Amino acid sequence: MPELPEVETVRRGLVEALQDRHLAKVVTRRDDLRVPFSPRFASRLTGRRIVAVERRAKYILLETDGPDTLVIHLGMSGRLTIHGLNSVKMPGHLVRKISRTKYARAPHEYDSQEYGPHDHVILETETGTRIVYSDHRRFGLMILVETCALGGHPLFKYLGPEPLGRAFSSAHLSETLRNKRTPIKSALLDQRVVAGLGNIYVCEALHRAKISPRRIASNIVGLRAQRLVPAIKEILREAIAAGGSSLRDYAHTDGELGYFQHKFAVYNRQGEICPDNDCGGIIKRLVQAGRSSWYCPNCQR
Repeated sequence: MPELPEVETVRRGLVEALQDRHLAKVVTRRDDLRVPFSPRFASRLTGRRIVAVERRAKYILLETDGPDTLVIHLGMSGRLTIHGLNSVKMPGHLVRKISRTKYARAPHEYDSQEYGPHDHVILETETGTRIVYSDHRRFGLMILVETCALGGHPLFKYLGPEPLGRAFSSAHLSETLRNKRTPIKSALLDQRVVAGLGNIYVCEALHRAKISPRRIASNIVGLRAQRLVPAIKEILREAIAAGGSSLRDYAHTDGELGYFQHKFAVYNRQGEICPDNDCGGIIKRLVQAGRSSWYCPNCQR
């Protein structure tokens, strides 16, 4: 499943294609994804201008100039691909060119034969740019939520702070974990503690902070929290700068792959030597709450 850096990379790729653009045509090629599309999904979006392209946790939020915000979750295998845009501004100074494909036709031209069986939603702007949502497992989600009610929606109501925001601090983490008796790895995957963290980046951040995934969460206070919070922020920023990690189905909106997977210190590296200088430990794998954790027992305590 794409994690926060991958979703943020996709969001940034969508900004040039959708920010301040009108949706000239919206097509759904089935009735549902993980859940049914909202009532009158296409008609409520058609003609609307996208005024903001935001992210909350692992959700992409397309706010319209009407009452609704389009909420998108990529699920396990969802992918948003931009067709017909000359260039897409990606993280940093990098500009990736987009070739004009068969999708890049004049507005309102539509031939269902040119789309694959897993291309489920097409958003077309007034400029002819098309954003195609593909998802062969259909675990993704696209719903419309009234913008004024977004914070109280069940998807967002109980989310913790954004890990890259100021609200996520060592003091906040210490207080939140003070009475938790679960392992720190499981606690950090709890979206009520901090929003958007996933298995890959929790493993990497715990290694950088030299904290064992076995350690009880209530022990992560004071100095340990002061190591862990900066490690989480650093790992996420580095992963975003690298365009995320391409594992299985994830790719940028232009089809390119992220490359942070080449910088993994412990994730999926069972049996390899810890990359930290002078450590000499061997990376191990353990299963916690049904999820694999990778760590170095020598330097993570």
